[in-house]
Amino acid sequence: MLFTRIVDTSVAVGATRSRKAKTEALQTLLADLRPDEVETVVAWLSGEMTQGRIGIGWRTLSDIEADPVEQPVLTIAEVDDAIGAVASTSGSGSTKRRRDLLAELFGRSTRGERDFLVRLMTGELRQGALEGVMTDAIAKAAGLPLEPVRRAFMLSGRLSVTATAALSGGEQALAEFVLTVGRPIRPMLASPAETLAGAWTEFGGDVSVEYKLDGARIQVHRSGDEVHVYTRTLREITSGVPELVELIRELPCTSVVLDGETLALTDSGRPRPFQETMSRFGADSAHDLLLHPYFFDCIHLDGVDLLDEPLERRLDALDRVAPQHRIPALLRPDAESAAAHFDAALDAGHEGVMVKALSSSYAAGRRGRTWQKVKPEHTLDLVVLGAEWGYGRRTGWLSNLHLGARDPDGGPPIMVGKTFKGLTDALLQWQTDEFPKHERSRDDHTVYLEPDLIVEIELDGVQVSTRYPGGVALRFARVLRYRPDKTHAEADTIEAVRALLPTQSR
Repeated sequence: MLFTRIVDTSVAVGATRSRKAKTEALQTLLADLRPDEVETVVAWLSGEMTQGRIGIGWRTLSDIEADPVEQPVLTIAEVDDAIGAVASTSGSGSTKRRRDLLAELFGRSTRGERDFLVRLMTGELRQGALEGVMTDAIAKAAGLPLEPVRRAFMLSGRLSVTATAALSGGEQALAEFVLTVGRPIRPMLASPAETLAGAWTEFGGDVSVEYKLDGARIQVHRSGDEVHVYTRTLREITSGVPELVELIRELPCTSVVLDGETLALTDSGRPRPFQETMSRFGADSAHDLLLHPYFFDCIHLDGVDLLDEPLERRLDALDRVAPQHRIPALLRPDAESAAAHFDAALDAGHEGVMVKALSSSYAAGRRGRTWQKVKPEHTLDLVVLGAEWGYGRRTGWLSNLHLGARDPDGGPPIMVGKTFKGLTDALLQWQTDEFPKHERSRDDHTVYLEPDLIVEIELDGVQVSTRYPGGVALRFARVLRYRPDKTHAEADTIEAVRALLPTQSR
């Protein structure tokens, strides 16, 4: 197939807000691919390359001189081979050789194809939020129910691999994906709750109420003495957390997969700020700041997969293997005890509590109602769309933030408000230095950004508004912190924002 088909489909998907239209465009493309093209194309449309990151930056690509061709000639295989050649080039003279290979590829590309390639190679092809739409398209193209495709993606962690299996082997091939110790799966996510009492009542009190820590999500895998530690984005950090590796090797088991949080503590045992915990993942010395693990789920133990088991059984397994590292939790508390546990979490310096249905299975990669997070104030993880230049004392600094919620159907983020509250001088300086690196465009007043940066916003609620395209606006929004551990695809959706509307306004 010609490469231009992928480029045209990407443009078509980005040009519509209709989930149905996006799904149909992707389904049509998938149905026309040869089996050996599926993995590559799905990876590209998810903003990834099968070779991984190839170490080519925007400046290198923009300096390459090559006139575009008028008519498309490149095939999918030729483009993938060319990227592979660039990725595998190393050693003396590799810089010039890479430039020559890229110049040759660009010299055979149309203007639209080159634009697609530049965005793909620099990580700016914003298709990652299309996971749900792409999953639907894979199921439709393969003539399969949606659920087995979702489960295979959950277990493989790679949509491109899932697509290849679905289109070539159907449901039988998808069934071959199982939880594999050492291969991370996408973490289960929680939805915000309006109140603790409401979350407790929704499940009739048949819940676990756990501290919600202000730490970094980790997923731990162990088989024998081999240990792997992954972040919430499935990035492996094993070599940077030796204290966690040592601790996991001492657990009384031969194989285990645990889900939890890690954080740094002060000498008094209280949690350090989130930014200090995150700094450990990039520290020069692994022992600059010791990390402490707190686990809340066990999804595999000694050869037995527990994904489909109710949370209550998974917690029993966790108690058997790592009771000393459990997050403080109450099982089936009455309403008064749940409220007291919430207060205790806040007194200990944590964010609030999680309320989880004891009957819930582990829905990896999904944000469902069976896990709900309760905080004293509402918080949302939003995309920074831009920032206005400050005035008065803030003259010369990028200040007032434009905030967007994620479109679950893969469209651009939907603006829901602005704020300059909560910004310290240090954050203002950081924004002014960092934002131009993510610049999309600017005018006299505002620098507009690519949707790279996620910020956690505290707010009093939301209200109906005609000012912003999502029909809602944030009330009294304040910046809490930036979230370098989260990607655009993990930002809160416009539905999550609308869910905070007063009941009579929904």
